[in-house]
Amino acid sequence: MMGLVMFIFMLITVVFSETDTVNIGAILTAGTINGQVSIITMKAAVDDINSDPTILPGKRLSLSFHDEKFSPFLSIVGALKYLETDIVAVIGPPHSVMAHILSNLANELHVPFLSFTALDPSLSPLQFPYFFQTAPNDFYLMSAMAEMISYFGFREATAICTDDDHYRNSIYTLGDKLWEKRCKLSYKALLPPNPSQQDINNALVNIRSREARVVVVNAYTATGLLIFETAKRLGMMKKGYVWIATPWLSVVLDSTGIPSKDVSVLQGVLTFRPHTPDSVKKRDFERRWKNLSNGSIGLNPFGLYAYDTVWMVARALDKFFKEGGKISFSNDSRLSNLRGTKSFNLQALSIFNGGKQLLTNLLQTNMSGLTGPVGFNPDRSMIHPSFDIVNVVGNQGWVVGYWSNHSGLSVQPPETLYAKPSNRSSNQLLRSVVWPGNTTEKPRGWEFSNNGRPLRIAVPLRASFKEIVTRDNGSREVQGFSIDVFVAALNLIPYPVPYEFEMFGDGQENPNYTELVNTVAYNTYDAAVGDIAIITKRTKVVDFTQPYIESGLVVVIPIKKVDSSAWAFFRPFTLPMWVVATLFSVIIGVVVWTLEHRVNEEFRGPPKQQLITILWFSFSTIFSSNRTDTVSTLGRLVFFVWLFVVLIINSSYTASLTSILTVQQLSSPISGIDSLILTNERIGFQVGSFAENYMIEELNIPRSRLVPLGSPQEYAEKLGAGIVAAIVDERPYIDLFLSKNCRFQVVGEEFTESGWGFAFPRDSPLAIDMSTAILKLSENGELQKIHDDWLKNKTCAPQNSEQLQLECFSGLFLIFGVVCALALVIYFCMMIHEFRKHYSELQDPSSISGSQLVTSFFSFADEKKRVEADTNRDYFMNVWEAKAYGLVDEVINQAGLVAPPKTRVWNLWKVEGSRKALKNMSYLNIVDTHMS
Repeated sequence: MMGLVMFIFMLITVVFSETDTVNIGAILTAGTINGQVSIITMKAAVDDINSDPTILPGKRLSLSFHDEKFSPFLSIVGALKYLETDIVAVIGPPHSVMAHILSNLANELHVPFLSFTALDPSLSPLQFPYFFQTAPNDFYLMSAMAEMISYFGFREATAICTDDDHYRNSIYTLGDKLWEKRCKLSYKALLPPNPSQQDINNALVNIRSREARVVVVNAYTATGLLIFETAKRLGMMKKGYVWIATPWLSVVLDSTGIPSKDVSVLQGVLTFRPHTPDSVKKRDFERRWKNLSNGSIGLNPFGLYAYDTVWMVARALDKFFKEGGKISFSNDSRLSNLRGTKSFNLQALSIFNGGKQLLTNLLQTNMSGLTGPVGFNPDRSMIHPSFDIVNVVGNQGWVVGYWSNHSGLSVQPPETLYAKPSNRSSNQLLRSVVWPGNTTEKPRGWEFSNNGRPLRIAVPLRASFKEIVTRDNGSREVQGFSIDVFVAALNLIPYPVPYEFEMFGDGQENPNYTELVNTVAYNTYDAAVGDIAIITKRTKVVDFTQPYIESGLVVVIPIKKVDSSAWAFFRPFTLPMWVVATLFSVIIGVVVWTLEHRVNEEFRGPPKQQLITILWFSFSTIFSSNRTDTVSTLGRLVFFVWLFVVLIINSSYTASLTSILTVQQLSSPISGIDSLILTNERIGFQVGSFAENYMIEELNIPRSRLVPLGSPQEYAEKLGAGIVAAIVDERPYIDLFLSKNCRFQVVGEEFTESGWGFAFPRDSPLAIDMSTAILKLSENGELQKIHDDWLKNKTCAPQNSEQLQLECFSGLFLIFGVVCALALVIYFCMMIHEFRKHYSELQDPSSISGSQLVTSFFSFADEKKRVEADTNRDYFMNVWEAKAYGLVDEVINQAGLVAPPKTRVWNLWKVEGSRKALKNMSYLNIVDTHMS
């Protein structure tokens, strides 16, 4: 009886112990740093959970460890061993290689797997819903790395990594992230999981032969340290290189420190560390760490994530039990006929019935752990992914900044920025970095390797317009405007660039420039230098430098010069206009004479004199030179209107004559590209130019209208002969063409906006440096000087279309000269006639010599002419002066004048003479009486 009681008691004890214990497992590599740290932290987590009465009350959490010993096979064995028992969750595996395999087991048996080190971004939660990554996965790590590379201005990087799922997929993600930043991962050196020294040496030599000097190391810890040792021996840890290591290096820094032999090797290396915010919990645990580890190893962030992962499982189980969940398993009918070995009982693999509920609880995790807030985003990634950016200096790591998915790069801890709106434009900042070679000067990130070949630069071998780019037939030296700009820009780059020119084309006709650009895109050439237009289609396959000359398509047509006729001044008015203008000039004279005749002394006198006055008034008003006054109101009104008419006529004549003499006349109705499109005329274009495709594809001009032309001489011939109505080409070519062919002219505006640049492969760092150099050439005036040396010294004979030529006015000058000559002839004839009459009255002409006769003639011509009226006037004045005062007094007395009128009469007398003064004072009858 006593034995039966003891059996029942033991049975009850066993049943309750099995019911009260919740079993979870862990798969790890105990020989790694993370494995050693994680074992300690997970044991501490289990102890803390079991000692906390608020979590899993009445239950005991049990954690067992399986060491995979660097063997994927043993990892599978450990997983199967756990899945044969009552394990409800597995922490692990440690590597992504096995995560892809074991996640399939988790899917089938509904047992969650949680890993804080298998962080391959390709482990999709859609494919593996029972697999959790409890630390920020490598998608965020590579995002941070790409953003940092872009921040420092590095445009290209290479990578050396272990060729397995744990590292390879992360590097592919890095390539995608760099592409988003307009950078590129130009080369990946893949190593076997256990590489030899020779494997590493060969990979680094290959990297050294390339231009990129930014190297990313993503490998196991032992492999990574060996890579840096080999790089040091190969001279790759010197100034100019940039080395970036994934978090394996920060784990070494935190947990074991840098080995003394590697201190000089790792100087200036940048690495990343998962960021864990400072908190009371974290500081308390760090104080416990020395006792927990017995000082054998340092704590690192992955140990903290291991601790939080155990708590995550415990909280999910606690919720599971509180919701009435029970741990039970069901057999999988598909495994019923499978027989295992002595070690494996495959039939024992069973489905965890509460797996779906536990999965849901894990997804709803919301707690505060040693790593900060712990939970999952809707995409199953950890909330608040962030990293420290660490710079290795000496045997320590300096934090130069942080990266978070919320704020990007910053010198402030990410947790201080979570409460603020995301603003990546203003927060992107890192502290100063010490680079390899113990320098704070930021490396360029790329250079031409000493053992690399020179750049092969394609140069178009043109058949025309050789001022742009050509080759000297004697010295085989490449010359031209584009070449000089390229060489001058290259001289401003602060590093040597070995290069050699290779001609593209046969020299018989201009090469196709689209094909030239494609040779660069396909890496046949390393660059293309020449008159290469920067157009949209080409920018899709290559990178261009800053344009070194503006260019655009223009239309050229023939012109005809204005006819420089001697009678060109008649052309502004038609014959009817000249007749009408003359007729109205006479009419205005007659009208004004009629209105002024009775009141204006100027319009009185003998008929002959009045006729002359009318004609003089009529034609002098046309030139605004009339000096005849009008005194009547009607006369002034008519004269004012006529002056307005004359103003309009004169202005129109002046404008028309100016236009005729200064503006060249177009020989066709084409005024630009729009009017050219509307015609059916043929259009010439330069062979090899993009103008052909542009007119066909963009302007919808039929190909049948286009005529290829190969040289400026052919331009002139076809345009002059009318074979083509216009030529469409780029502005620099047209400027050169017009400098020697002044019979043609550009019409309309440039209808494309582009320029010429040098072509480089996509994302080429040399293209950026060359663009900077071209801008410097422009700023210091060297670019303009090169332009003037090659392109501006070729001009037509000077023809200033704004100057009026003498021959245009020869007719006017001829008329004026003839009139003057006739006037002089008439004058001298009259002079000789008077001289002969005057001289014969004085003496006998036969009694003097010829010289005396000439002298007498010039003396006579120099004397003032005294006409009869003047003689009579002088006689009258002589007689009159004697009686002047008496006469004036008599006139004043008769008029009854007193001062001041009396004074005014005296003043008029003194100034004008008595007769005119008295006449103006209306006392002519008194004067005439006295004169008689």
